[in-house]
Amino acid sequence: MALRLENVVPWGRSMEEYVAMFDLSAGDLERRILDCGGGPASFNAEMAERGTRVISCDPIYAFGAREIERRVEETYPVMLQGVKEERERFVWTRIGSPEQLGEVRMRAMRRFLEDFEAGLAQGRYVEASLPELPFQAGAFDLALCSHLLFLYSDQFDTGFHLEAVRELLRVAREVRVFPLLDMAGMESTHLEPVIESLERDGYEVRVQRVSYEFQRGGDRMLVVVRSGR
Repeated sequence: MALRLENVVPWGRSMEEYVAMFDLSAGDLERRILDCGGGPASFNAEMAERGTRVISCDPIYAFGAREIERRVEETYPVMLQGVKEERERFVWTRIGSPEQLGEVRMRAMRRFLEDFEAGLAQGRYVEASLPELPFQAGAFDLALCSHLLFLYSDQFDTGFHLEAVRELLRVAREVRVFPLLDMAGMESTHLEPVIESLERDGYEVRVQRVSYEFQRGGDRMLVVVRSGR
């Protein structure tokens, strides 16, 4: 089924947030990185400015920059109002207020939009979605997945989560997923079954605390390594 843009809620994050969310070292940033479900994040654009190529994939990349921009403008006030109404669910240290959050998100999304057409032409943005990716096995050193797996636990079952992580492990030696909470702010019910299945498959699996916490309690990522496979 084709993605309908009216069902998409764009909400972009910056490179600074990616570094904190995924505990990315200077060495990590030099690796072959796939940003899966990147949406309108500015991570790819900011990495390109540093001279480092990142591949981002998302079904939203099927649409043009102007279409995505219009959708951003439509959903931005709704998202911001939602954050204001539930502000107690968030930690206001790194970002001090809903208003500042809006500024951070819009700045990231504008940076993405400015880069999108050039990045699309260069093959840095690829229209694709889990659980099937159009990349060769082992094409990447590190796959990042932000605010998709586990967050949408009601929309995707355990089988989908496991299939998605295995697909990421097919194309990358290491996978990092953040956060591990669902939309209600609870640990995803899919997390433990996914970990147990991956460990049975022989992967190295750990849950690692990171320095980033915006969704209250959301300061852990899943790390899975395809070691010796």
